[in-house]
Amino acid sequence: MKIAISGKGGVGKTLLASLLSRAFAEAGYSVLAIDADPDANLAANLGFPDPDKITPISELSDLIEERVGARPGQSGSFFKLNPKVDDLPEKLSVGLDGIRLMVMGRIKRGGTGCYCPEGTLLQALLSHLLLQRDEVVILDMEAGIEHLTRGTASAVDKLIVVVEPGRRSLETAQRIFGLARDLKLKNVGVVANKVRTEAQKQFIRDSLPGADILGFIPYDEAIIDADLGSRSVTESSLPAIAEVKKIYQGLIQSARKKPKKAA
Repeated sequence: MKIAISGKGGVGKTLLASLLSRAFAEAGYSVLAIDADPDANLAANLGFPDPDKITPISELSDLIEERVGARPGQSGSFFKLNPKVDDLPEKLSVGLDGIRLMVMGRIKRGGTGCYCPEGTLLQALLSHLLLQRDEVVILDMEAGIEHLTRGTASAVDKLIVVVEPGRRSLETAQRIFGLARDLKLKNVGVVANKVRTEAQKQFIRDSLPGADILGFIPYDEAIIDADLGSRSVTESSLPAIAEVKKIYQGLIQSARKKPKKAA
């Protein structure tokens, strides 16, 4: 299963990515968590030691030059558009409690990708992860789906848009829905985070008519306390963990009902 998570900054994309990764791993799945949001901190949320020492792939200049034939920042350079990447998940990922993590770094241009050495390598790697890997891949993205192309979007089993009870968050969700339609990405769901009341749940339902709402993660001060204390959020909030486990079960049931793709 390949899951991409998007939404406005600060709504809780990384929280959901962390808890979903943990739920899949605890169920025995091989999980590869991808931090593709430069402003997120998936490593810290998952409890990886020394998360600040993990260098994003986009900053590995020697590796990028080796694989694409040009160094980042070199203008007018010729480089390979299809570099070798199939060995990188094993070489560049770090593991903890059944979850392997890769930190991508920034892809500077969206949609068609960045025609620069680092962007070319990251797009090739992302294509490999989504199209070739036989494992659960959970992609924590920026506030959009610019990392996805038509080719990679076809491999995404679920795009989850995270929202919170606020107008700007819901406006961002509508923009992401439009981008998903442009890429012919049909399996789009919504997870609401920081929900305090039934009225807020209804506000989200009314604001996103027809949306596939997968669950409502309750607001919990324990999550904020864990973040302030630089502790993993995956064990900080029992109500959030319980709700994400329900979301996980729903994703599994949906995947079992989905017709298999033709070979």
